This record gives sequence, structure tokens and C-alpha cells, in this order.
Amino acid sequence: MPPVPDPGTDLALYVHWPYCARICPYCDFNVVRDRGRVAEQAALVEAILADMAAQAALTGPRRLASVFFGGGTPSLMAPEAVAAVIDRARTLFPPRGPIEITLEANPTDAEAARFAALAGAGVNRLSMGVQALDDAALAFLGRNHSADEARRAVAVAARAFPRLSIDLIYARPDQTLDSWRAELAGAIDMGFEHVSPYQLTIEPTTAFGRAVARGAWTPPDEDRSAALYETTQTVLEAAGFEAYEVSNHARGAAARSAHNLHVWRGGDYLGLGPGAHGRLTLDGKRTATVAHRGIGAYVAGVATGTPWSEQDSQSPRDASEEKVLLGLRTVEGVALTELAPLGLTGTTGPLAALIADGFLVVEAGRVRATATGRPVLDGVLRALLV
Repeated sequence: MPPVPDPGTDLALYVHWPYCARICPYCDFNVVRDRGRVAEQAALVEAILADMAAQAALTGPRRLASVFFGGGTPSLMAPEAVAAVIDRARTLFPPRGPIEITLEANPTDAEAARFAALAGAGVNRLSMGVQALDDAALAFLGRNHSADEARRAVAVAARAFPRLSIDLIYARPDQTLDSWRAELAGAIDMGFEHVSPYQLTIEPTTAFGRAVARGAWTPPDEDRSAALYETTQTVLEAAGFEAYEVSNHARGAAARSAHNLHVWRGGDYLGLGPGAHGRLTLDGKRTATVAHRGIGAYVAGVATGTPWSEQDSQSPRDASEEKVLLGLRTVEGVALTELAPLGLTGTTGPLAALIADGFLVVEAGRVRATATGRPVLDGVLRALLV
């Protein structure tokens, strides 16, 4: 089993690849259409490599905890470019041993043909953006694959990668509990070790946001969404998946995402690529970074030594609040000492009230959400921190 990264010293990498074959109507990420941008993509790869080296000079010697290629659609990335990023990361931040290297992929036949090459580049965990196993739902979600195509891609991926994760979207219009149970069962039967089920969120700036605003369709109400959430927990738990985070379920501790855990535990990570967020300890201060969102602006910024549009040194209170926001999403919770800069104790104030009401519990010096608190965690966090 790979060594467990130390969130206090080790460093993870997040690489943002902004290109997509199609922009999904629910997506509000920093993405662009992948339309013959060969020269631009080559320049972006070189900028990512240069940015990594520049940030390594800022952080000093660190050990590599994990690498995560997100987007966008990183499975559209040239395998040799993926290999170059991984090789540079290993050189700049020598790992303690084997590490998790995840890449997000869409399950189209065309991208599945690249899986073996991506595995050869060093990727050992594939996160599959299947989103649904129903053709009508996939069409509604604007996906460019069918359910059968997804199943074929999963079979190809299983031969190339030792670890597989699947993303699914629920709380779709008119979705029934029975149909959702069937989709979850279908995903489980495909042999994934990790399932990330996300409730469909309507962002106002997206195509879905505009459609809902003009009354084209209506999302499920709060009661139906809650019932779908409970169905998710029940079906996955019965199949041996632990909800180790609000939207992430793993079949055993070894199947958990090491990269995400490193972030949720408050570890440092580099954000590389357009619009990527990072968290670094610089001159003893926790620093939040955001890269320029535009591809051209990012490439130009790296060239002039100014890749970030934002660089903010967090106050102890801000850093503590962020650790609480992330940590309470996990079954591990957060150390009680992290709440001290926020003036929170288990005997008085909002923390004590949330404990008394059964939403939070303190055990072995850590605060975590209970089974009652997890479904309403956003409200719990507002009550705790506002």
C-alpha cells in the first residue's frame, strides 16, 4: 500500500486542463471548446511545466503527495503531455514511494482508445465522468456518450488502470427513487471501487440556470432531493461503500481518494493551469492562490513570472475556517484545536448548541458531523461559522 501523505509537509498537484469536446449545460467550471487548438495546447503544456518549476522554487524541497488532472476533460490531453507533467513533478518533488495519480475522463469510444497510453504515461487512477446510465438522462445532461458507450469505456479502463472511480449526477427532473436505485446498482456491477454521486446543482450562469429561470423545467423539490440522497446512502452502504465524505463513497480505506483527502486535511497543493486554485505555505503563512482564468492570460503570466490573478495570505482565523469547512465534510472531521482561532468551544456558543442538537459530536479530540448533521451540512456550517 502506498505511504500515507503527510498533509503537514507533503505537497499535492492539481493540473487544470480546460478543454472539452462539448460544454455541458450544468457546468460552471473554467472550460472552453476543444476546437483545433493544437498550438495553444502545446503552449499551455509548456506553461504548466514552467509554472510548476517556479512554484517549486517558492516552496522549497517538498515530497509529492499526489497528482490530479482535472478540468475540463483531461482525457483529451496528449498522453506525452501527461507524461511530461508527471515526470517533471517527480523530479521537482521526489515522492516517498508510490503515489496516486488521477485523471478525469469522459467515457466516449474515442477517449477510451487513449486509456492504455494514459496509463503508460503514469496515470494509475481514472475518474470516469459517466454521470448517468440512462440514455434519456444523458441527452438531457448534454453528454456526448450513450450508456452502452460508457459501459464499453469502463471495460477498457478496467484493463488499463488498477483503480477506477465513477461520477454520477442525481436529483434530475422527474427522476424516481426506483430508477436511481437501478442506476446505482448498474454502476456497482461495473466494479468501481469509488463512487462520487453529486446532486444536480443549478448555477445561474449556466444553460441549465437560464432554462430554469425562464420556466423551461423545474428541478426536484427539497423532499424529493432528500429522498434521493437517502437512497444513495442506503444502496451504496449495503454494497460495502463507506461515505467517507459527503459526496464520495469508497469500498474500503484503500479505495479513498488520497489526493482529495490531502486537500480536505488541509495539506498544501499547487494549482497549475488556467483558473486553478492552490494552497501553499509561504514564509510560514497559508497562502491561497488563483491562476489567471484565460488560457492566453495564464500562459503570458507564467512567462512574466505572474501566473496568479490572486495571492492572499490567510489570517489564522481564515485558515482555520477553511479547514473546518473542508474537514467536516469527511468522516474524520476536524481537530478540536482547529476551532480555537474561531473562538468555538464544545461548552458554549454555536458548537455546543449543534452538539446538543445532535448535528455534531466530539470524539477523541475531533469534531465530526453525525448521521443527522451530514445531510444538512451546509446549514450546520452556516450556524457554526457565521
